[in-house]
Amino acid sequence: MLFATHLLAAAVLGRVSRLSALWLVVGTAVPDVVDKPLAMVGVTSLYHSVGHSALLVVVALPLALSGRDGLSAAVGWALHLSLDTLHVVLNGRPGDAVFLLWPVVSPADPLALPPGSFFVYYLWSPSFFLEVAFWLTVAGLVVRTVLREVRAGSRGRVD
Repeated sequence: MLFATHLLAAAVLGRVSRLSALWLVVGTAVPDVVDKPLAMVGVTSLYHSVGHSALLVVVALPLALSGRDGLSAAVGWALHLSLDTLHVVLNGRPGDAVFLLWPVVSPADPLALPPGSFFVYYLWSPSFFLEVAFWLTVAGLVVRTVLREVRAGSRGRVD
């Protein structure tokens, strides 16, 4: 999934749960904020490495147990990994989900495209259409909410 969709998904989860939306968004951002720069400067050859490894449960578990904000950040991180896993499976590359086990296991033939090239590859993929549907649904819900508030405000107004 694209970075902005990760952030939106975290914000939506924060809206419908008792978790901190801010810390969900922070946790969701961390994998890409860590891994993309590392790959772009050549420290790793993959765009899914350190921050995308489920083996970081050794960090996430104590974070989750540290309180509501830590739990929110850990859930945001897990949400990011879940969405990326869904993405590779939907796009016909389920074997690439082994990024979750980095550095123990790496994909045999990873899609090692830089972000710009990846975006072009991503257009018109199954995940792209899922992402568009998600954004349209959220936009529809926002419009519906705003219209309800406008209608409620106009009914309660005395001229």
